[in-house]
Amino acid sequence: MTIDPWLLERLVCPATRTPLRWDEAAGELVSDAAGLAYPVRDGTPVLLVEEARTVRR
Repeated sequence: MTIDPWLLERLVCPATRTPLRWDEAAGELVSDAAGLAYPVRDGTPVLLVEEARTVRR
């Protein structure tokens, strides 16, 4: 699975309002600023802080 580059350019972390990066191996959108990884379910990004998991920095 991949994220449309046009969409990825426009998505931001809801917690920090900083850009997200696509982690293809994990299938997640990652906010390096917040240390959070947001899931993508059935091709739809779930940009809810409550649904994100903490990632190591």
